Amino acid sequence: MRRLLFVLLILFPALMSAQEHIWAGTRCKATGVTMTEFLPEGEPEAAVIICPGGSYHWLDFDAEGVKVAQWLRDNNIAAYVLRYRVAGKFEFIAKYRAVFRGHRHPDPLCDLQRAIQLVRERYDGPVGVMGFSAGGHLVMSSGEFFSTNFLSRYGIEPEVSLRPDFVVPVYPVVTFADSRYVHRRSRLGLLGEWDDLDRQLRDSLSLEKHVKTDTPPVFLVNCIDDPIVDYHNSVVLDSALVASGVSHRYLQFATGGHGFGADLSRQNSETQVWQDEFLNWFHNERH
Repeated sequence: MRRLLFVLLILFPALMSAQEHIWAGTRCKATGVTMTEFLPEGEPEAAVIICPGGSYHWLDFDAEGVKVAQWLRDNNIAAYVLRYRVAGKFEFIAKYRAVFRGHRHPDPLCDLQRAIQLVRERYDGPVGVMGFSAGGHLVMSSGEFFSTNFLSRYGIEPEVSLRPDFVVPVYPVVTFADSRYVHRRSRLGLLGEWDDLDRQLRDSLSLEKHVKTDTPPVFLVNCIDDPIVDYHNSVVLDSALVASGVSHRYLQFATGGHGFGADLSRQNSETQVWQDEFLNWFHNERH
């Protein structure tokens, strides 16, 4: 009994958070897509939609989801963890999307745009997006392709802006075109077995190629020793942001690896400062 109570106490914040099926009542039948809400006690300063990583095949819902949301909530920011559509672990092994469509582009971006729509409809303040690894690719995509309404395929024409007010990609996947730096598992997860070979589609989703002057402010984080996503992904994005004059902060660490999210047990003495640095940027530098 004591062990059960201990587990419940640990899980209490997550259990008390409201989970919403964001496509309920629409033409989209993606019933597994949910958004879990973490609200501060007072009036929030902003709302942030969180997209965990996982190579567009699975989601790290703990370190890059719930723990991020709890940290933001504790700093007076409303947080929404998005469980968006990904290829799936079974697909990673079985490769059945060589025959069947499965989940692929633009499904994850549709899910994020729907989340932005719903949060904007209930909240008047700034709405940002924060993503990790492949989730970083997803949130940066929403900051670059907001003028395209991907929800129209489901008959949805939002009356609110789909442009995030700020974007926070943390150790993000960026390029699908540059073979020197591409994270092939993420590209395969998003594009599918055969679309992975489509040069035009790869270029269209290589984010360093599509930064515009109206791209929202960006807070970018990564580590040089990242063993999963080559650190040059963030370097080329930073260069593109500079070239387009987009307001941004690039926080590059020498060490820290990949996948640390908001999990203190995964962070080192360098990466443990990124959350405070983000809050400082949000309050004092963002715009």
